[in-house]
Amino acid sequence: MTAHAEETDRTVGPTVSGYGLSYAITSLLSALLVVLKESNQAVHDLLVAITGHHWITHGLLVVILFVVLGAVLARRDTGMGGTALITTVVGATIVSGLIIAGYFIL
Repeated sequence: MTAHAEETDRTVGPTVSGYGLSYAITSLLSALLVVLKESNQAVHDLLVAITGHHWITHGLLVVILFVVLGAVLARRDTGMGGTALITTVVGATIVSGLIIAGYFIL
């Protein structure tokens, strides 16, 4: 195993794993919110009513969720390895992109 591979297999700290998991969860929920607001005019209109534009509200919700969820998850020591965290983050990013692309393609 190379030195780089050994480094990524080490357990990451609770803050890193907490905010990494928060990103993964927030990314998926953001993709689902895109689909929801594009397919449901009432949700779209609600988001517009909150800040004046649906994307601004969407962004604020995502940032708030990321920070709050990250803070909560950072209090837990998951014992997660670097490779597992990277896989989770990359996997969530790919799935989120596929959700959005799939909605607009289909």
